[in-house]
Amino acid sequence: MKELLANRLARLLCVKSLVTLALTCVFAVLSLRGQVSRDFMTIYTVIIAFYFGSQLERTAQKGTGAG
Repeated sequence: MKELLANRLARLLCVKSLVTLALTCVFAVLSLRGQVSRDFMTIYTVIIAFYFGSQLERTAQKGTGAG
């Protein structure tokens, strides 16, 4: 259990995750203020899509490698 938690924490601290978390915080603040620009929304959407797409691909590769 400790090993699993340590592994997840290490993955969370990678640069890609930190950028995604920081952008999500900025998006939340801008949304609350009503100041989200179209350009920021486009950039944020692309980064989030890339982040979750790469996670999905990694999960799919692990699934096919185990079989």
